[in-house]
Amino acid sequence: MQTVILNNGVEMPLLGFGVYQIPAEDTERAVSEALAAGYRLLDTAAAYGNEEAVGRAITSSGIAREELFVTTKLWIQDGPADDNAKRAFETSLNKLGLDHLDLYLMHQPFGDVYGQWRAMEALLREGAARAIGVANFYPDRLVDLIVNNEITPQVNQIETHPFFQRADYQDLMREHGVQIQSWGGFAEGRNDLFTNPLLAEIGTSYGKSVAQVVLRWLTQRGVVAIPKSVRAERVAENIDVFDFRLTDEQMARISELDTGSSLFFDHRDPEIVAGFAGRRLGA
Repeated sequence: MQTVILNNGVEMPLLGFGVYQIPAEDTERAVSEALAAGYRLLDTAAAYGNEEAVGRAITSSGIAREELFVTTKLWIQDGPADDNAKRAFETSLNKLGLDHLDLYLMHQPFGDVYGQWRAMEALLREGAARAIGVANFYPDRLVDLIVNNEITPQVNQIETHPFFQRADYQDLMREHGVQIQSWGGFAEGRNDLFTNPLLAEIGTSYGKSVAQVVLRWLTQRGVVAIPKSVRAERVAENIDVFDFRLTDEQMARISELDTGSSLFFDHRDPEIVAGFAGRRLGA
């Protein structure tokens, strides 16, 4: 497995396994299959409702804790955000059955972001989290957080796929020492991604699937990817992407697929902000 080094020296796998939208009753099996296939980066979130299942799979795997890189995410907290963020972290840690996290992300750029970030900085200093970061932060929000706080996020997890490539934003993050991580790497199949002629043609030249081409394209750019699947054969296929390398010409052709906009939603849309900000876990 190839890795990246975060701005605080922590080593993070370049490819992992995500559990977004996997029902809790299927998560333990899916994570167990992923671990058996060789994945060591696991990505969940309090909002996904499956942290306990991820924790059970980790425990039953018998894999040494130091071999794993476990990520979960903080949902928007009511005030006082500092205290409630710390309690939310402890709740997630207990559900996962772990004594520390490798990466803790602020899931949305809403609410008392600064209060939440202060709590996360404290968790990093205490060693409860080895790295901290954010998700879904657009450039203005990310830079604002960086310049007004002591600790720069180690990671920003954002929508990144062939139709929304974020190359300029990746350059900006690199300038600030923030590692880009993709969610929605397959665009959930939108725009007929899995039958895209260009991606299929490239895949055929290597004996690889479209999904493998997309994951190689992401990882070759230095983007951490977290594909998910509940099918064991796909789980194994998705990690088998480091035995080939796309050419510069192929990378350039894929860059032409970029539409420059989200296929899901824009976190700067007032309706999206109101919808997320009004949601509380358990409500």
